[in-house]
Amino acid sequence: MPELRRDPVVGRWVIISTERPRRPDQFASGGVEAEELAPGEKCPFCESNERMTAPEISAVRPHGSHPNGPGWDIRVIPSISPLLRIEGNLDRHGHGMYDLINARGAHEIVIESPHHLREHELPKEQVVKSFNVILDRVQDLERDPDIKYVLIFKNYGKAAGGGHLHHARTQIIGTPVNLKRVKEELAGAKAYYDYKERCLFCDMLKQEMLYGKRIVAESRHFVALAAFASRFPFETWIVPKEHSCDFYKVERGKIPDLTELMTTVSAKMRKVIGDFPFNFVLHTAPFRRDAAKRGYWETIEWDYHWHFEILPILTRVAGFEWGSGFYINPLPPEDACKSVKEAKV
Repeated sequence: MPELRRDPVVGRWVIISTERPRRPDQFASGGVEAEELAPGEKCPFCESNERMTAPEISAVRPHGSHPNGPGWDIRVIPSISPLLRIEGNLDRHGHGMYDLINARGAHEIVIESPHHLREHELPKEQVVKSFNVILDRVQDLERDPDIKYVLIFKNYGKAAGGGHLHHARTQIIGTPVNLKRVKEELAGAKAYYDYKERCLFCDMLKQEMLYGKRIVAESRHFVALAAFASRFPFETWIVPKEHSCDFYKVERGKIPDLTELMTTVSAKMRKVIGDFPFNFVLHTAPFRRDAAKRGYWETIEWDYHWHFEILPILTRVAGFEWGSGFYINPLPPEDACKSVKEAKV
């Protein structure tokens, strides 16, 4: 019969189909949909189309080119339809029993190549440059006292909210509040640390590496694993072997190793399920500033562990999931891991 598996971090339950699971090859996506550019429409993210975007926030320009013109390698711009804006102030206020604040924060787009390439088409050295720019942006946003958290993510393919332009890019959103999903992880990690005085993620990583059935791949500094209570088929986490709660403090010398592992895992997954739509998110610790003085996150340096989550969009979330908080995964993570691990690229 199906199994109910409990996520050890947030306590969420997932129904895993073990009696009559679907095979990994039944999830082949058939490829991400074609672009839908109108006749004569240009991609605003391509080189020489810089006037189609807002003025750049920063850029990597190795040839001494001029801002907001061609000649760049990586370009960071404000979102054309930002969820949060850098201008103004928070203006916290109440409306009866309800709390409100202005949508102040940041919403930036990191354009990862001047050429019209999809994520998996980027050269590895370009991905390394992109990660270094992202780290620079997070460190810059930390200086804004109103920003409490920075979420880094990708939406690839329409099914994942990626829109109709297939130009490699990453989004950065700085929020004035801490995110519910991350707070659930923080609470679970702290409760585990309070009981065992060890990092939950470090213990999970040790057990998974000893067990081996859910390890997709590993490099010198990072491990890719299929989560025990995977919400989605082929859900994969990238976790640093060395304990750390803050992604933006990662050693720059480890970025090529991270890029190599991610590139390998992505290529193996595409070998099994094709050019699939996905969401890619980073969960890291919030900015703390003076929070410790107020008694917040006193053990976060030891109890939390940053990680990336690759979430393929191959099934639909429907009424049962929304109503119950459960997820239904028709493919056991052990089966997904085996197929990806064995894929030859």
